[in-house]
Amino acid sequence: MPGKKRFRKLAVEVSVTLLVLMAAAPLRAEWEKIDAGTNASLRGLSVVNVNVVWASGTGGTVIRTVDGGKQWSVITVPSAEKLDFRGIRAFDENNAVIISSGEAEKGQARIYRTLDGGATWKQVFEDTRRGIFLDAIAFWNRQHGIVLSDPIEGKFVLFTTDDGGATWKQLPPAALPAALPKEGAFAASNSCLAVQGTRNVWFATGGAKVARVFHSADRGQTWSVAETPMHPANDSSGIFSLYFEDSHHGSAVGGDYAHPGALLAPGLLRTTDGGATWHACAGTDQPGVYLSSIASFWGPGKDSEIALGSVGAFIGEGGSAWKKELSENLNSLAVTSYAASGQSPIIWAVGQGGIVMRDRIHYHRGRRR
Repeated sequence: MPGKKRFRKLAVEVSVTLLVLMAAAPLRAEWEKIDAGTNASLRGLSVVNVNVVWASGTGGTVIRTVDGGKQWSVITVPSAEKLDFRGIRAFDENNAVIISSGEAEKGQARIYRTLDGGATWKQVFEDTRRGIFLDAIAFWNRQHGIVLSDPIEGKFVLFTTDDGGATWKQLPPAALPAALPKEGAFAASNSCLAVQGTRNVWFATGGAKVARVFHSADRGQTWSVAETPMHPANDSSGIFSLYFEDSHHGSAVGGDYAHPGALLAPGLLRTTDGGATWHACAGTDQPGVYLSSIASFWGPGKDSEIALGSVGAFIGEGGSAWKKELSENLNSLAVTSYAASGQSPIIWAVGQGGIVMRDRIHYHRGRRR
């Protein structure tokens, strides 16, 4: 028994030492461009696991892989060839829900659902009211989801489902704070809307005199709203993406998509109180360009972030200065992390012209290559 105790103590000490060494090691990105067989502009992205990835975009297009990107199915949703599917949420290789973004009065605000891997699709929702424009979709779990639309009659519009997307109903407008003049949300990456846990939901805005973040802790029954330090210069600028690590810590990025290389300071914001207040990041603490999507990933001993937009992708390693990784025109990203099993995170990104990128993050001692 004493020998077993000494062995366990040694094993713990070795594990801790390895984590410390790996935490000090820089990460090495291995970006790979993948031919998914489409030229559609992709904005919707949903990573289920290491093998199953779905994406969606223009021309009624949905793509899917079930083998980690080796082979792709390219699907055109019937009778939706003119729609732009900017948001998608998949639950496994068979079940997914998609939203189309566009002018509702022109038949472009719809929701579809598949139960058989995209072989067949059912239109489950349409709104034709002028001003409706579906911006993003998110799910807390397989049954409970939410969709965000731009405001009509002075209030943002949200729809929820309790049956996996089969049916949708609008949340009472009276529960929401009034929208500001010219305020709206951005359907650039399906990430202006974020959910966390079983009930938290946030969405971010732009186009008005100040960018704001709305929050509900009860799946949209009641709402609060917080102003941020970002002050949009026009209707093409504001917050484009939100990411929450837990109920308190979140990040937001944005800028001006009409002028992606120009800095709209501050382009990166953070909160530590669940979105009640936001502070600006400046200098090397932000990439300094337009960014449409942000997420975090865990490497051994450190938390890092990746953000991207039409001018490329950037990685901030554990709070250090951001470094440019890619120059491709990208819209959306998603991360699959395997911290529990010790495997490296996998980052997926999609963008213009059907581009699909995959990045396997590695940590090593020595120089970053």
